[in-house]
Amino acid sequence: MFNLLVTSSTGWGTSRDSIGKGRVLEYTAKHLETKFAPGGTLDIATVMQFPTVFACENSYDRNHQHARVGTLTHVQLIGTEYRLEYAFDSEIPPIPNEVLYGSAASDFDINTTASIPESSRNHWSIKDVDLFKVLLRQQVGRGPRPKVFDFPNFAIDDKLVAVMMPFDASFRPVYDALQKAIGSLGMTCQKADDIWENDHVVQDVALLLSKASVVVCDLSGRNANVFYETGIAHALGKDVILIAQSQTDIPFDVAAIRHIKYLPNGEGLSKLNEDVQRRIVTLKRK
Repeated sequence: MFNLLVTSSTGWGTSRDSIGKGRVLEYTAKHLETKFAPGGTLDIATVMQFPTVFACENSYDRNHQHARVGTLTHVQLIGTEYRLEYAFDSEIPPIPNEVLYGSAASDFDINTTASIPESSRNHWSIKDVDLFKVLLRQQVGRGPRPKVFDFPNFAIDDKLVAVMMPFDASFRPVYDALQKAIGSLGMTCQKADDIWENDHVVQDVALLLSKASVVVCDLSGRNANVFYETGIAHALGKDVILIAQSQTDIPFDVAAIRHIKYLPNGEGLSKLNEDVQRRIVTLKRK
């Protein structure tokens, strides 16, 4: 969920501004209006908790501010206006209008086909969208792109768990235990060697990591490929669950990250099943 506040092409101030009461919740789905403005009164305390995109209308000469992501720090209704105090997040780069209202408009749930599109009207709408997943998908604020593979522009599948483990038949019982744990949560898991969509296996790894919402990495045996894939998952900002059969499998650089230790026998794999389930449930509550 996020707030979209659009002002005129002259742009937002540094910390204070206002918006007309009659423009609040325009371009907002009816069920969200009912939820966040019961009886027509905006639930200020609730909507202030949402991240906010501060955008400008498109100007004819394109001489407008880029949109910024930030937070509402104070909101007060005075007469026919909502007085706003806010702060931009300095760590999130500006979003060009060409992205916000153009290539990523559908991801942001921005209406560009109305007789008066959202890019042309001062208003405050609420979007039932995970803003930060969209920003990640659109690579807003991301560093240079890798040269040996590409991260496809796929939507994240909340039901997909990627499993990174050695390509070794001895790990099949481990994968079976993970499949059982993940399947019991109504999710699916997949390994890179289960798919063949690209000529190079590392591109299939990148594809899988891009789409997955959670990544399980088995560091057992200090497999170099798994360490490489774990680094990619961390760099992508994924929720990563580390598992290993021995404490000595955990290298110094990641030893401070909590992990699940398991034994590769019936009892150990049963406990692994329970521990992985519990961790995924915790991650999904965040």
